[in-house]
Amino acid sequence: MSHQHSVLLRVGIIAAVGVFTLAACGSDDTPSAITDVNGTATTGASEPAGADTANSSPDGSSPADSNPDGSSPDSTTAEGSGPTREPTTLAVPADYPTITDAVDAAVPGDLILISPGVYNEAVNVETDELTIRGLDRNEVILDGEFELDNGIRVLGANGVAVENMTARNYTNNGFYWTGVDGYRGSYLTAVRNGDYGLYAYDSTHGLLEHSYASGSPDAGVYIGQCFMCDAVIDDVISEYNGLGYSGTDSGGNLYIINSRFNNNRAGINTNSGTYELCYPQRQLTVVGNLVYSNNQTDTPAIDDAILAMGNGILVEGGIGNVIDRNRVYDHAKTGIAVVPFPEFAPNDTEPTPDTWDQPCSETRNKPLADPDDLEPIFWTPRDNTVIGNVVEGSGQADLAMSAVAPDLTIIDPTGLGNCFAGNTFTTSKPADIEALLPCEGTGSGGDYLASDLNVQTWLADANAAPPSVDYATAPTPEPPVLDGMPDAATAPANPAVNMPPAVDLAAITVPEKPAS
Repeated sequence: MSHQHSVLLRVGIIAAVGVFTLAACGSDDTPSAITDVNGTATTGASEPAGADTANSSPDGSSPADSNPDGSSPDSTTAEGSGPTREPTTLAVPADYPTITDAVDAAVPGDLILISPGVYNEAVNVETDELTIRGLDRNEVILDGEFELDNGIRVLGANGVAVENMTARNYTNNGFYWTGVDGYRGSYLTAVRNGDYGLYAYDSTHGLLEHSYASGSPDAGVYIGQCFMCDAVIDDVISEYNGLGYSGTDSGGNLYIINSRFNNNRAGINTNSGTYELCYPQRQLTVVGNLVYSNNQTDTPAIDDAILAMGNGILVEGGIGNVIDRNRVYDHAKTGIAVVPFPEFAPNDTEPTPDTWDQPCSETRNKPLADPDDLEPIFWTPRDNTVIGNVVEGSGQADLAMSAVAPDLTIIDPTGLGNCFAGNTFTTSKPADIEALLPCEGTGSGGDYLASDLNVQTWLADANAAPPSVDYATAPTPEPPVLDGMPDAATAPANPAVNMPPAVDLAAITVPEKPAS
C-alpha cells in the first residue's frame, strides 16, 4: 500500500471516527450552579415538561397534608435553617401519594420507600443524602408515557441513592445525576428512554451497579465530564442501545468492571473533546467485561452510533486508558481499537501534557482560547494499554491502532506509548501489533503501515446502514425479570456517601461466554 493511499484512508478515519460520540456529550438539561462549556456559571435548570401536571400515583389520590410525624410537608423552617425533624421513612403511596411529594417533603437521611405500581411522574431531587427505593425492581415502574423528560433527575444534590425500580418511556433519561458529589444507582432498569438509560454528568464519587439499560438512541450507560471521576460501573447489562457505554472527557479512578455490553450498534466508546469540560479523556479502566455482537441494526441510534456500528471497544483520542481481561467477540469491524478523534470546530485549544493530571476543579474555569486562534484538534491516543483480552470473530481486525497528524500525515504509532500485550487474538491492524507496540521492551520496528486499518469504508457502511428506529417504536425486547435488591423492605437508608467502594482488580478474570 502506498503512503499516499494510506493517508487517504486516514482521512476516512478522521471523517468516520471523528463523529462517533459527538452527540454523547451531556444533556440539554444544564445542571444548577455548575459551569457550562464556555466557563459561564449557570443559575438554574429548566423544569421537566409535564412535571407539575403528571405526578399521579397509582391510586390517583391527592398530595398528603402532613408528614408521617404530623409536621407540615414543608419540613424546613425559614430558608437555610435546615430540617425540623430527624430522618425517617416516607412511604409511597401510603404516606405520600406520589414520589415527587415524598421527595419534596424529605430531609437529608430520609428513606423514601415506594410500593409496586406505575407512577407517571418526572421526579426532580434537590435534597442531599436521600435513599429512594422501590420495594420491587420489576413492579415499581416510573413511566414517562413518551411525554415526560426524566424518570428521576438528581440536580446538584449530593449523596442521593436510587434503588430497585424501573424507568421507561421517558423522552430524555431514565435515571440522571448532574452536578453532584456522591451518587449511587443500584438494581435499576431503564428501558426505551429517548437519550440515555443511566446517566451521570459532571458528577464524582459514584457507583452504578446491578443495573440494566436498553432501548436508548445514545448510550445505555454514560458517565461524562469528570476528572477525577472516582466512579465504578459494576455488574451492568447494556443492550439494544445505540451505544452500550459512552463517555466524553471522563476518567480518573473510573472503572467499568464485570459488566455486559451486547447487541448495541457499538459497545464501549470513550473520547476526548472540548465540547465538554475536563478534556482530554484519560484514565478509564475497563476490566473483566463481556462485549459481543454489537452490530445491531434495528435499535434507536444517534448518527454517531450508526457510524461506530460493528465495533466492540473504541478508545477515541484518549490517554492512559487500560483495557484488560475483557472477552470481546463477534464484531463486524474491530474488537478493540485505539484511534484518533478529530474535532473540527473546537471551543478551545488542546491542553498541554503538563496539565493532564489536573482535576476538573482546577481546569473547568480557565479562560478559553481566542476563537480566532482555534484550529481543528486531532486528539491523538497516547499511553493506552490493551492487555490480557480475549478477542475473536472481528470482521476487520481483532486489535487495531492508528493515529494521524493535523496535516493528515500518518503518525508512527511506536512513539505514542500505546501498547498491546498478552492478548488472545487472530488479526490485527497494523500487522503483528503486539510485536510492533509491546508493553515491555523495544518494538520490532515492523512496518506500521502494513495492513493499515481501512475505515474509509465505514462511511459507506453508515450511509447504507439501516437508519435509527424511533425509540418509542423500536423492537426493543422487553427486559427479563431481573434480580431485585435483597431486603428492600427492611434494609435501612443507605445514602451515597463514601463512594465508590474499593475495587479488587486483581481478583477479576476474563469472563466466560454466556450459554447460548
